[in-house]
Amino acid sequence: MAKEKQDTKSFVLRIDSATMEKLEQWAEDEFRSINGQISWIIEEALKKSGRK
Repeated sequence: MAKEKQDTKSFVLRIDSATMEKLEQWAEDEFRSINGQISWIIEEALKKSGRK
């Protein structure tokens, strides 16, 4: 099933190295890129909060 093309915006995210290492490992565990993992985390948080 193909996803619809969505407009995306780029931004700089400053994050401490220990947190980044944990995110990278999490992304690797779930076969995602770090960008994909962060996007997934944000999407899940939006759904959980009822904002999506």
